[in-house]
Amino acid sequence: MNKAIIQKITPHLWFDKEAKEAAEFYASIFPNSRITNVTTIRDTPSGDCDVVSFELSGQPFMAISAGPLFKFNESVSFMIYCDTQEEIDYYWDKLSAVPEAEQCGWLKDKYGLSWQVVPTVMGEMMKDKDEKKIARVTEAFLKMKKFDIATLQKAYAGQ
Repeated sequence: MNKAIIQKITPHLWFDKEAKEAAEFYASIFPNSRITNVTTIRDTPSGDCDVVSFELSGQPFMAISAGPLFKFNESVSFMIYCDTQEEIDYYWDKLSAVPEAEQCGWLKDKYGLSWQVVPTVMGEMMKDKDEKKIARVTEAFLKMKKFDIATLQKAYAGQ
């Protein structure tokens, strides 16, 4: 029996009518991304619903266009780890659509989905046992909308 490998946990996103459009948008931004399937389910309580399977950087996702019953909020976000400032700038420029929602590396896209664009090096900084270094980095990033790696590194070094 040839069984397809299925990811144990796959995020599933509920959209009003934009599931396919959103999946195409996200797939255009992230490398190693694609739509893997679109199925339309007819005559549901929400009308016809598109169910979209897609991958972003190899991570499987699903989305459904099932009406305006539910909206995204900040209680769920997706983290994008970036090795360079250029990567941070790229994802920020492509995804951020609600300037008033920008804070501490968080942004909201045009569909209302929250993302965190985070420098990979920050994870190492925040694991440091030196509480003064962590305090300086925290003080620096609390003032930021989009993270600036150079400023975080200066704060970490005590400059």
